[in-house]
Amino acid sequence: MLSLRVPPTSFHFRLFHAGALERRWRLGRDCLRSFSHPRGTRSLGVKSAKQEMAPFTAAEEEALPEGLHPELMPKHVAVIMDGNGRWAKNKGLQPWDGHRAGVEALREIVELCGKWGIQVLTVFAFSTDNWIRPKIEIDFLLNLFERTLKSELETLAKNNVRISIIGDSSKLPKSLLKVINEVEEVTKNNTRLQLIVAVGYSGKYDVLQACRGIAQRVKDGEIEVEEIDEKLIEQELETNCTEFPYPDLLIRTSGELRVSNFLLWQLAYTELFFAQELWPDFGRSGFIEALMSFQQRQRRFGGRKS
Repeated sequence: MLSLRVPPTSFHFRLFHAGALERRWRLGRDCLRSFSHPRGTRSLGVKSAKQEMAPFTAAEEEALPEGLHPELMPKHVAVIMDGNGRWAKNKGLQPWDGHRAGVEALREIVELCGKWGIQVLTVFAFSTDNWIRPKIEIDFLLNLFERTLKSELETLAKNNVRISIIGDSSKLPKSLLKVINEVEEVTKNNTRLQLIVAVGYSGKYDVLQACRGIAQRVKDGEIEVEEIDEKLIEQELETNCTEFPYPDLLIRTSGELRVSNFLLWQLAYTELFFAQELWPDFGRSGFIEALMSFQQRQRRFGGRKS
């Protein structure tokens, strides 16, 4: 289902100029307070990130909402989680409150995927293009990601969720890289759901690094140019970490109608669903609507219905 395009109103930090020093100081102060008191947003209408995720029981896994058919469920769902900043702005909150609310929305979708038999969930958390944002916002996002990985590791491991991180890690803080290595190692043998988080990622970057890897193998004499095919490229893409590298369904929230440089190779035959809701408001009902839409489509992969 295509939604009407919403004029972009997402939060952005303005360039500071003469006379704005006090506003800059207040912004930095508020952000630091947000780091120190993550639960303080509850009075502002943001859920606590410490709410326990319910275990995935066998009975719950079979209990699909009415109208959804288990044999038609997608194996791999990808999500562009768009609209955190606009959500916060609409509520008169700070942008980092929107990002924390976005984490809560993700937790709910992860839980639903585990219960409903979806095998892979890939989410676009931080793009290579996001590095141009102000440092104060980038620092907050990366700190939030690190704290979330730490706080959710035990629960995700308990629920048999495997965590994989894809993207260019060269600019990530050392402390975050250490946490990423830990969570990937601890959860590597889990089989219920694979959660792939794209950080410092873009589709163009992915194809470029795959080409470089293949070129190096040709240079080293490991393969011949004539051996390069789609399968070889697939093996070099960042999504080589999963058994199902091609998403069946892509969901983008916030009413924007584009894929924004996400999984460009992998989305060749993916079904697209554009939701009007901002990401923190998407939730269970929005996810059900997206899955219902997916199950009503006929996937032909370039063929013709017989």
